[in-house]
Order: sequence, then structure tokens, then C-alpha cells
Amino acid sequence: MKTKLGGIYSALMVAYDEDGNINENGTREIIRHNIHKMEVDGLYVGGSTGENFMISTEEKKRILYIAMDEGRGQVKLMAQVGSVNLKEAVELGKYATDLGYDALSAVTPFYYKFDFEEIKNYYNTIIEATGNYMVIYFIPSLTGVNLSLDQFGELFENEKIIGVKFSHGDFFLLERLRKAYPDHLIYAGLDEMMLSAAVLHVDGGIGSTYNVNGIRAKQIYTLAKGGKIKEARELQHTTNDLIEGILANGLYQTIKEIMKTQGVDAGYCRQPTKRLSEEGIIAAKELAEKYL
Repeated sequence: MKTKLGGIYSALMVAYDEDGNINENGTREIIRHNIHKMEVDGLYVGGSTGENFMISTEEKKRILYIAMDEGRGQVKLMAQVGSVNLKEAVELGKYATDLGYDALSAVTPFYYKFDFEEIKNYYNTIIEATGNYMVIYFIPSLTGVNLSLDQFGELFENEKIIGVKFSHGDFFLLERLRKAYPDHLIYAGLDEMMLSAAVLHVDGGIGSTYNVNGIRAKQIYTLAKGGKIKEARELQHTTNDLIEGILANGLYQTIKEIMKTQGVDAGYCRQPTKRLSEEGIIAAKELAEKYL
């Protein structure tokens, strides 16, 4: 399973039109761009980068369908189905599994202060209903949910939970996870720390900036795995210069604007995310010219 599902995945962006509706043609362009230009190993569909927590269940299904229809047989496909609404998570998990997704992922249930038994039941319920593999989406900075090494171990007792998308800066916990669970998948979830994670022998990465910086991310990962740390470090420096500029200008809006400079109809972000100003559009183009 590690061999099959490892590698670099773009956290897939979704093109929306000016009214916030899914732009299907633009979304298909984004998928093709990731596969053919960024040369990613997989697509992580339905995550934060796709603005997933601002859209309806039916819209989430539509995106899952588009990604499978466009990407089937070309890259690995992982569906993020997590929701604070467990019934929705199960519904989406069944839908993605029926479509043929290689694995599911689910963000830890958030907002309400669920205890660990409730979190464990959430994952086990999705797995029992779908029969699919599960990758935990661990992003405590946004969910407020922390998991300990022992708690990860308890979750991993379910043989269908095959790994974790580790979007957290606690690299002590990352190292402990890697040592304790060598047979589970660990994906680096922080694009700016790919080199550091690769040195600890993660199995790949899942990131939003890979929609425009996927080639360089794969190079960092490959070089680090091959022990070529100096070369990887230089590429990480350049990557982080790019990321710093993107974050300062507006994360998702800027990535979409950069994709437009690369010939992709990446559309707009869904409200309440604001539009880029003219200055912001110019800044995005300058980032693309300088770093890509």
C-alpha cells in the first residue's frame, strides 16, 4: 500500500465563476495542468484548497466526479470526505468509493470539542460504511484538534487507517510517528517544510502550492530521499520565497492567478474569500515571472 499510494499530491484547486458556481471546464483544466505540467503523482480532492468547507454536499460530489472522470488511470486519487456532519462524511465516502477513489481522507471533526473516543468512532464509522482505506487529515492549526502518538496508535489499530496527512509543525511528533509506525503512510502537509519532512522519510506530500510548484516539490522530495541535501535545500529556499510571496498576497487567490499566467482558466475563489485587487493581480504575475 505504501508503494502504491506514496508520492506528491496536489491539494486540488477548484475553479469557481464570478457568482461562486463550479466552473467545470476550468476545473478540468486545473486537473490536466496538475497531471501533465506539474507531473504530480496524485490528486487530493475535496480538501481545504478546494474551498471544500464552503460548498454544498452536491457540489462536493460534483467535484469528486469531475476529478475522477478527468484523472482516472493517470494519477492516484484520494478523496477528502471529512465533515463535522458525520452523515455527510459517510455519504461522500460511499460516493467516492463507488467512483473508484484509491483512498479516502477525512479531517478530524472540528469546532465542537469532541473527545478522542468520539473522534475514533467518527473514523471507524466512515470506514465501516465504505470499506475503503482512510488517511487521517491532521491539521490542528485549523481544527484545534491535537492527537498524541498513543492516540495515533489507537487509530492505526483499524487496519483500514493506512496513514496521516501531517499538516502540523510539530516535527518531534512527526519523527516519533515515523519511527513507531514505519508501515503507515505519512504525507507532509506543509509545503514550506517538505525538505525537513523528507529527511525524516515521509512517504510523500500533499500541498496547495503544488498546483503551480509541483515540479520543484517533486525535485526537493527526490533529492532529499537520495541524500542530496544541499541541492534540495537550495530548491526549498526558492520554494519558500515563492510561498512567502503567495501568503502575503492571499493564498488561494494568488495560486489561481498564477495558474492563469500559465494558461489555465483557474477562475475565482468562493466568497467570503475576497478578490485580488489590481495590485494583487500584478503581484501574482510578478511571483510567477520570478519563481516559476
